[in-house]
Amino acid sequence: MKAFVLKQPGPVEMFQLVTLPKPVLKPDEVLVEVKAIGINPIDVKTRMGIGLYPQLAGEQPLILGWDVSGVVVDVGTQVNDLKRGDEVFGMINFPGHGKAYAEYVACKAEHLVIKPGHVSHPEAAASCLAALTAWQALTQVATVGPNDRVLIHAAAGGVGHFAIQIARYLGAYVIGTCSLPNINFVLSIGAHKAIDYQSVDFAEALHDLDVALDGIGGSYADRTLTTLKKGGTYICLPSNNCKGATERAAAAGVKGFTMLVHSSGDDMKTIATLLEKKHIVPHVSKIYSFEEIPQAHRQIETGKTTGKIVVVL
Repeated sequence: MKAFVLKQPGPVEMFQLVTLPKPVLKPDEVLVEVKAIGINPIDVKTRMGIGLYPQLAGEQPLILGWDVSGVVVDVGTQVNDLKRGDEVFGMINFPGHGKAYAEYVACKAEHLVIKPGHVSHPEAAASCLAALTAWQALTQVATVGPNDRVLIHAAAGGVGHFAIQIARYLGAYVIGTCSLPNINFVLSIGAHKAIDYQSVDFAEALHDLDVALDGIGGSYADRTLTTLKKGGTYICLPSNNCKGATERAAAAGVKGFTMLVHSSGDDMKTIATLLEKKHIVPHVSKIYSFEEIPQAHRQIETGKTTGKIVVVL
């Protein structure tokens, strides 16, 4: 099978397209013929030597990627819930060695769910890590409910555009920050209010919020804390930009959290149901071929991707 191997951390030139044997299944795994792969900022960070790279550095061959959609072609002896021919999707083995940048991937059956029939493989691959992050943040770290006032930073991005839809589904009043060109997009996916962060100081415009999901961190943390009511919940996602945020939140009378998404079959079943009922709809802004994985990484590096980008095989 073809696979992109990361020889050492650094720019996209560190990727090498190689031919490897198909993975050998463990009893609790299935072998998936990959049809689409979701590309995420954590992929780029890990390639550059941060993100998950420190814990994966000893893995050889090191194959990045965690979001897959495809067809089951073989099943382990302990697998009962999936069979050959099933169309499945999921975020596999995160945080761990996902090995998704390949034509075939072996993964725990419990990390995958059946793909809804009306959802394409690219749409399904787009609805894994980012959708799970939003779901776990808003329902497990925070407990967003009807009439809560929720702020979503980077609202037009991968996690953000799912978070807008999920918060709206949970009954919240939803506010998103984004750049001016994305205002209409953020409103169209369910935000009640969209703020152009370049022309409006959200910290002055907003107050008494219940929950804030911050996909930016850094200087945004302190400014965001001022928008929350006492006892509100602040969640910072980019761990390298969240240092000290939880302590500062506590000092401000706010519950502060950092979080890292984790693979969960139960949560993926919820995502599949939300997709099936069209409570969430992924926005795939660009599709690349498998050989264009380096170009997909360059797009993520711009920091200006609307929704998700996907690689197809």
